[in-house]
Amino acid sequence: MERTNGSTSSGFLLLGFSDRPQLETPLFVVILMGYVLSCLGNGTIILLSLRDPRLHTPMYYFLSNLSFMDLCLTTCTVPQTLANLKGRDKTITYGGCVTQLLIALGLGGVECVLLSVMAYDRYAAVCRPLHYLIIMHPQLCLRLVLTAWLTGFGNSVLQTALTMTLPLCGRNQVDHFFCEVPVMLKLACADTSFNEAELFAVSVCFLVVPLSLILVSYGHITRAVLKIKSARGRRKAFGTCGSHLMVVVIFFGTLISMYLQPPSSYSQDVNKSIALFYTLVTPLLNPLIYTLRNKEVKGALRRLLRGTTGSRGS
Repeated sequence: MERTNGSTSSGFLLLGFSDRPQLETPLFVVILMGYVLSCLGNGTIILLSLRDPRLHTPMYYFLSNLSFMDLCLTTCTVPQTLANLKGRDKTITYGGCVTQLLIALGLGGVECVLLSVMAYDRYAAVCRPLHYLIIMHPQLCLRLVLTAWLTGFGNSVLQTALTMTLPLCGRNQVDHFFCEVPVMLKLACADTSFNEAELFAVSVCFLVVPLSLILVSYGHITRAVLKIKSARGRRKAFGTCGSHLMVVVIFFGTLISMYLQPPSSYSQDVNKSIALFYTLVTPLLNPLIYTLRNKEVKGALRRLLRGTTGSRGS
């Protein structure tokens, strides 16, 4: 594929951060460190959730799914970005672009739904503690997770098909570091008003609706926490809720700023930075905020390390 005006059937040129070559090496180091830490954190959560029976609860079932989803999301986008930052060949095949678009969009939709499910789980645990195990029974947990995955990837198949069937008229320079719907729409040489309207409507369903449900759930949780007589208990509960909401605001805020504006108004430099947040920063923060600070997870990690050390000693 020629770098200027080759056939789009051969692939695309991911411009990434090539307009600022002085940033490529520092970005490579930062992104690589973030990717390694994200893999370690999310991999640890998955391992502990599977190995330790004490973590076989609805909350950790959802968290292990979130960690698996984050692990897949970063692996879908980051290795390609690292290769483009350090290598001369910044191309991606047409099939690779379609696959990346399909997987990244699907996993993003899964996380949106899954975060709202987790907020409902926390609402049930805090506001309905006596009925928690009855409400969040295993069959419901499985159905909620399956709903998240099916809706996320069902939407992704539709969006990918609508986007990649647009005529591109030989345009193959993607001003981004991975294939994403709003960026691909800018390459189209046909009217994209239908695609933009449809993308806006779907984004409202996957971003605004889940975010509203999360805020309502945490509103009920806050009201329940205020009734706690112990000041220490209130501080601990607010600290936990505050950190959870911080991750939610970062994730949904960046996605809303990306998907709920018309592609013609995009500033690519800003959007590249925004995309780094929901493809790298949020997957890195999720295990730190949701689990690795918990006593249950710390205890499970100590038991795993003791078991590993004991087996080596014997």
